[in-house]
Amino acid sequence: MLIGVVSDTHGQTDYTLEALNLLDALEVDVVLHCGDVGSPDVVKLFCGRPTHFVLGNVDHGPTIRRACLDAGLSYHERFAAVELGGSKIAVAHGDDLKILNTAIESGEYDLVCTGHTHVPKQERRGKTLVLNPGALYRATPHTLAIVRLPEVEAEILRV
Repeated sequence: MLIGVVSDTHGQTDYTLEALNLLDALEVDVVLHCGDVGSPDVVKLFCGRPTHFVLGNVDHGPTIRRACLDAGLSYHERFAAVELGGSKIAVAHGDDLKILNTAIESGEYDLVCTGHTHVPKQERRGKTLVLNPGALYRATPHTLAIVRLPEVEAEILRV
């Protein structure tokens, strides 16, 4: 299984569309959005692609929730725990370090996806891969990540 991980779109539809074109070309099975979505217009671009969204510190919850529900996409508030390809995955924006560190330190997850810093990074913490795909706005370059499951191997890609 191949998943795409994006973060920090901040309402920028052009950059998000470029990222989605890349993810489509790679034929990802599902997308995880790590928050700071920024607008319902960004959510609409994900229609037809199985996507899980969490909220970031700039997101207006009711607006993003409604857009996700209208688009038939998964909405998880500030934290998501999902199982994909036999792997347990947590998704949190990363501005709330208590939520993020609890997920990482629990040892419960194979993969913890986060955003917020706009800096791509991946590191192993025990059995857990902690992954920040970087950002699609206010970052040079714009980046995203793909993760192969069940191997839990990630790669950061320029958009």
